[in-house]
Amino acid sequence: MSRKSTRRSFLQETAVIGVGLWAGGGIAAKASAAANERVRFACIGVGGKGDSDSADGGKHGDVVAICDIDDAKLENAGSKKFPTAQRFNDYRKLFDEVGKNIDAVTVSTPDHHHVFASVMAMKLGKACFCQKPLTHSVSEARLMAHIAREMKVATQMGNQGTSNDTLRQASAVVRSGHLGTIKEVHVWTDRPIWPQGGPRPKPADSVPENVHWELFIGPAPFREYAPGYHPFAWRGWWDFGTGALGDMACHTFNMPFMALDLKNPTSIEAEHGGHNKDSYPPWSIIKFMFPATGSRPAIPVTWYDGGEKPARELFGGKDLPKKGALIVGEKDTLYGHGDYCEAFSLLSGSEPPKVDFVKSPGHFQEFIDAIKGGPAAVSNFPDYSGPLTETILLGNLAVWAGKGPDTPGKKIEWDAANLRATNAPEVDVIIKRPYREGWTL
Repeated sequence: MSRKSTRRSFLQETAVIGVGLWAGGGIAAKASAAANERVRFACIGVGGKGDSDSADGGKHGDVVAICDIDDAKLENAGSKKFPTAQRFNDYRKLFDEVGKNIDAVTVSTPDHHHVFASVMAMKLGKACFCQKPLTHSVSEARLMAHIAREMKVATQMGNQGTSNDTLRQASAVVRSGHLGTIKEVHVWTDRPIWPQGGPRPKPADSVPENVHWELFIGPAPFREYAPGYHPFAWRGWWDFGTGALGDMACHTFNMPFMALDLKNPTSIEAEHGGHNKDSYPPWSIIKFMFPATGSRPAIPVTWYDGGEKPARELFGGKDLPKKGALIVGEKDTLYGHGDYCEAFSLLSGSEPPKVDFVKSPGHFQEFIDAIKGGPAAVSNFPDYSGPLTETILLGNLAVWAGKGPDTPGKKIEWDAANLRATNAPEVDVIIKRPYREGWTL
């Protein structure tokens, strides 16, 4: 889709917030709307997380079109919040019919649709807010970052903790050197909270009248409808979601990523509770090895889900909370509380040092400011959320080839420049997923 918007545009140079939150430069983004104009949104996916994302669109602009494969959710959003918005079940039709009338989109679909809806929007010159994880596969994350930079559009991923003052402050404390030389990082979550690791549910006799099942399937291989895929448990299936890692690591891994520039690991390995290459395992432990940078040595980072946690010794011998992140240094250990680093503390009990960091005006407000020609949102696609998503989804390559009850496992040796596992061609199908006939990027 190559049509250009006919709406008046205002071109301004922008740069990423200049506080050294990550390595990399900013992008020159085209303003989609003038500072005194209201941003016109199309909201793709209006149930679940799409309910709050579309609400943010309505709070900061005008929602002129909504889209969902579930008529019940579409009716609820349309009648209760956006009575004047045009309604669609297929976002391809939305772009064809009203693309020229919108400035920005929110994409709050299952993971396997993220890249299609977002790329269509960006190629039309529209600003794009996309839920986490940014994409369904590693190659899609690289593509999304490239297209956002090429099209010079404002972008942001829905990892709201990026805008928490506590997360930014914790990252700045680590970067200050207060912990000494960093030795290792551990990140854990209480997910999954949906079934994983088992067989497919028995297909239903019929698809509910409100669900457009073919549109839900979209680019994924076709399977018959069954209760449990829609509206929530799709996250546990390789064809639709990215498992516990993809669901939560863009949150819980976020503070260490910002603090330590955790890009392009050289190897990844995993052990897990077993899976059938259809549903993700019930638990996994994934170890990433990151090369040295100019500001830190090479370090291992370990992810845990499904009830697995780091050793108690790393937490002063005490039981660990359900979720969090530990950055272990030679002088002290920083603990980021919860999935969003809602608070942080030093395990020594000492007070953290005073550090400089830039406070956020609010996560969605950063996106609005970028649309109107202001600084790029911190979690923009090219500089931050694209690389973050790449890092995280590499863990699923290791899960695919990892050690389970019936599999010996394999350490993935990763060539980031060429997006390939040098020793494991069997994970090519996870790096770049095939799409169903009729769906191309």
